[in-house]
Amino acid sequence: MIQSYKKRPVLEENYDAIIIGSGMGSLTVGAILAKEGKKVLILERHYTAGGFTHIFKRKGYEWDVGIHYIGGVQQPNSPIKRLFDYVSNNKLEWADMGSVYDRIIIGEKSYDFVKGVENFRNQMVSYFPNEEKAIDTYIDLVFKANKAMGSFYKEKALPGFLRFLLGGFMRKPYLKYADQTTYGVLSKLTKNEELIKVLSAQYGDYGLPPKQSSFAMHASVARHYFGGGNFPIGGSSRIVDTIDPVIEENAGTILINAAVEEVIIDNNKAKGVRMIDGKEFYADTIISGAGVFNTFEKLIPESVNKQHKLQDQLQKVTPSVSHACLYMGFKKTPEELQLPKTNFWIYPEEGDHDTIVQQYLEDNNAPFPVVYVSFPSAKDPDWSNRYPGRSTIDIITLVPYETCKQWEGTRWMKRGEDYDTWKEKIAQRLMKELFKQLPHLEGQVDHYELSTPLSTQHFVNYDKGEIYGIDHTPDRFRQRFLQPRTPIKGLYLTGQDIVTAGLGGALFAGVVTASAVTGTNFKNKIFAPKS
Repeated sequence: MIQSYKKRPVLEENYDAIIIGSGMGSLTVGAILAKEGKKVLILERHYTAGGFTHIFKRKGYEWDVGIHYIGGVQQPNSPIKRLFDYVSNNKLEWADMGSVYDRIIIGEKSYDFVKGVENFRNQMVSYFPNEEKAIDTYIDLVFKANKAMGSFYKEKALPGFLRFLLGGFMRKPYLKYADQTTYGVLSKLTKNEELIKVLSAQYGDYGLPPKQSSFAMHASVARHYFGGGNFPIGGSSRIVDTIDPVIEENAGTILINAAVEEVIIDNNKAKGVRMIDGKEFYADTIISGAGVFNTFEKLIPESVNKQHKLQDQLQKVTPSVSHACLYMGFKKTPEELQLPKTNFWIYPEEGDHDTIVQQYLEDNNAPFPVVYVSFPSAKDPDWSNRYPGRSTIDIITLVPYETCKQWEGTRWMKRGEDYDTWKEKIAQRLMKELFKQLPHLEGQVDHYELSTPLSTQHFVNYDKGEIYGIDHTPDRFRQRFLQPRTPIKGLYLTGQDIVTAGLGGALFAGVVTASAVTGTNFKNKIFAPKS
């Protein structure tokens, strides 16, 4: 049954803009358009809004499914802080994770990523004293790649004729970095494979190991966290809770349990959406935050797909990695359990990242190529007000979709004994990795459950349970169709597929899409220096 995110909605037939999906890109473009006086309808197929920003509750606990930490929001004038303030009317607050945001654990050794560029640089030099020049050059390249990024994404919002005239010029500086792999760049700076392994250890934040990932994507993530890590106070549900009122102020609505069957297209013009129950809503602007594969393969008529050869475009990109996440609950406070705020990135001692991933893909019993551990209850200062005497931990690893494909089509929570046995094996392996680092937690677990690529497929509607939309290879950044405008008049795209992975990428995608829809330069409007 269709219902409002918060209250019984007054639904109308016509809106200024209809947005499919309620992930970060959709919420951002929805809030920006609402602040421009547009009446917006956001349609979410599931029972909870927010995409990867949503939470779930079970057995007296709460877990965030996609937000583990955010960079850049402690600096008052940083673009990401200004944008979050803009779309939430300054209601969204952040807690600093402290001086060490990521701990890289390789075998028996550990390396801390510390807050502040100079601190980070000095810490890395202390670990690798003979690599000072390589570390300095690396940091310099990270900043240069990010500086070139602005015009690359600004170009995506330009009208067609301006893109034709200026596109090549605006894209070229960034493509210099995007065309190279992360490993390709780092291996030119140093021959020290351990240093390369450490510097690229956050690859789990965008899904591809260094010999496959674009350096531009890596540089974006590295720069994002140089100022430290942060967590939303009150949990990640605060994101949609603070943006929803901004949309409602202009008679907009977020609907949940509202599955779109098809975008209504007439004479190559998007006119509205048809819901799965047959109900129709109309608008001159339709925005899909459901991902390029879902939009072009499932939401538009096949004849339109063929007319514009959209399937040919989709052949040029691949879905990103899929994962499993172990959600754990403990009947003690974070302080009693001595839980850190620092994230753990755990890797096998032998081999580079790509080799380890390949070995695991060939044999799933091989060591996990990466195990990421997050301590959300320790990061959130409001946690103990909501859940006194309780704590949570999330543990994530790579799990190929193919390993659970045999249970495709089964019902969520009712996939059978074999599936539960397979999940339990992964859960126990992940717990073993945690207890290796924090042995005092063994025997303290009150509740745990594992999500798989099938869970992601069910809740986020990505076909192969992918977490980051499409892969961030060098070739991905060459695809001109990954932009807000589609060949169908009035149909736009938003979300991480048109910018880059993660919450920050989706957030800025909302700005790019809003600019393309309205012709307003929201980069200048939102990020202009305050007088």
